[in-house]
Amino acid sequence: MANEHAPSRDRFPAPATWLAGVSAAVLGAGLGELTAASVAPTSSPFAAIGGALIDAAPSWAKDLAIALFGTADKIALLVGIAAVMLVVAAVAGWLEVRRPPWGAGIVAAFGMVGAVVAVLRPGAEGLAWLPSVVAGVVGAATLWLLARRLRGLGLRRPAPARERTAGIRATAAARTDGSSPDPRSPVASPARAEQRGLDRRGFFVWSGAALAAGVLVAIASTARRAGSAAVEAVRGALRLPSPTTPAPPIPAGADLGIPDLAPVVTPNGSFYRIDTALVVPEIDPADWSLRIHGMVEQEVTITWDELLALPLAESDTTLACVSNTVGGLLIGNARWLGHPIRELLARARPTEDADMVLSRSIDGFTASTPLEVLTDDRPAILAVGMNGEPLPLEHGFPVRMVVPGLYGYVSATKWVVELEVTRFDRAKAYWSTRGWSERGPIKLQSRIDVPRRGRRLPPGETVIAGVAWQQHVGIDGVEVQIDDGPWQPATLATAISEDTWVQWSLPWTAESGAHEIRCRAISATGEVQTPDPAPPAPNGAQGLHRIRIDVD
Repeated sequence: MANEHAPSRDRFPAPATWLAGVSAAVLGAGLGELTAASVAPTSSPFAAIGGALIDAAPSWAKDLAIALFGTADKIALLVGIAAVMLVVAAVAGWLEVRRPPWGAGIVAAFGMVGAVVAVLRPGAEGLAWLPSVVAGVVGAATLWLLARRLRGLGLRRPAPARERTAGIRATAAARTDGSSPDPRSPVASPARAEQRGLDRRGFFVWSGAALAAGVLVAIASTARRAGSAAVEAVRGALRLPSPTTPAPPIPAGADLGIPDLAPVVTPNGSFYRIDTALVVPEIDPADWSLRIHGMVEQEVTITWDELLALPLAESDTTLACVSNTVGGLLIGNARWLGHPIRELLARARPTEDADMVLSRSIDGFTASTPLEVLTDDRPAILAVGMNGEPLPLEHGFPVRMVVPGLYGYVSATKWVVELEVTRFDRAKAYWSTRGWSERGPIKLQSRIDVPRRGRRLPPGETVIAGVAWQQHVGIDGVEVQIDDGPWQPATLATAISEDTWVQWSLPWTAESGAHEIRCRAISATGEVQTPDPAPPAPNGAQGLHRIRIDVD
């Protein structure tokens, strides 16, 4: 005989179980983030799981994320993780009410997985496991309590009309013959129904309180992390030494001053950021050091104070991301301050058969840079300054690499703490293990900034303008084609150096109608930018930038 007291499938409305799961998960995640802000900022549950997902993602997924979201790719990842978490939490709530303790077990397991991932991350702090453990334990305990309360309510969906009618008849008959009505009847006990309503409201109040508390705690953890940024305070108070070798002033004709044309020097706040760090590493310069080892005759370690005591040189260098599409914005130019890497490598004395330097960030990211590029005459530096101030945290403070002529994924390591002299056939870097090329030289490229794509122009005199680059080679010319007309030479601005991009412009008498405009660059060695298209992977995009313009 069936157990009359066993919960039926209709006993607990699904939305109530979902609410229990989501509320518990949000409260746990919020407290986990607050714990991370207090003891291990880089090991928050979101950062640990997100970092693992970034490391595990195939290169096509990384390309897709950057193509869709650009420099907001990390925000998109965090939003995606949160969405998945809420779905899993809703399912866990449903399971915990119907099949305890499966739901609470899932929430706790997520916390334990996050803790293991956090501990195994490069540069993990001593309490890296704690934030995820707090999130899992609090989430599981909260879900257990909410589910227990929900089961105790015995919430039912509204009875069908025929059952309510039968209940009313049964109650009326009981009143006639003096017997007690069936307490399970939907209308048998107004007092019980009222109490059930109060308990139901209590459940929703407790669930809502847990949900609101989790959100508020997460906001508080963000504020605490921002408010307790001791490293940012150190950076703000830092005064870098004057360069021993200052860079020449920016030439007067380097910036054409055309509205909407990218400035020749990119402000720090506008400089693109593409890296694998969900949480920006915060390194106190007093704790920073760089180790040079591997295939060297003398291992070298240098501290922050020792680096600043060395001769520092200024140089202007344009950096570009290998994920930049043709005409893309993942490129910027800045004036950097730092010490030549070749001087430090000379101290270490690489062995004759070494051909690569594997640079390593404090968060575990690695880049493979040809040794010859770091030892020739180009201004490849350990940079400490950017556009007249210490490096911003998100751009590598306190020290990063800047190497002209190579894409950033093989040269521009941020938060760098290690240089291992080795060989390409002995070591692989972060992106070369994911199908990208090992060396990554910059390709000849140009871009149209003015007029903006899709903008409607009035007929008459206007200008076409943009930028062109091939770092450590230089630009000799830019040509523009309008519709199917001839290629016309544009006027180049004064180049800062061969290591930076250069602006260009061409006057245009715009006539009514739709027009397609293309540009191509010519390098200082005579190479003409190829029209053959290629995607960013595995060694940088190529092809001609073209825009469509409507003239009314």
